[in-house]
Amino acid sequence: MVKLSGQLICKSLEESEKVRQLLPEHKKLTREESGCISFDVTATADPLVWLVEELFVDQKTFAAHQLRTKNSLWGTETRSILREYKIFEH
Repeated sequence: MVKLSGQLICKSLEESEKVRQLLPEHKKLTREESGCISFDVTATADPLVWLVEELFVDQKTFAAHQLRTKNSLWGTETRSILREYKIFEH
């Protein structure tokens, strides 16, 4: 299994609002992917910080998710937002 855990850190409330607007579709598409066990992005008490937790069955399905995400509306519209992630393989 591959687990990603970390934070999405916005520089402004405008970036955070963009996350809020695009997140429902991003969650839906990700959860429909083959190999996705769980996927959660949740707001924190800090309006600029979002917690990210992803779990995929293996490296192949995680890599496919990363590729799809990079080329998606989510990926292009949130590209400039800082991501601080750790990736673990089990």
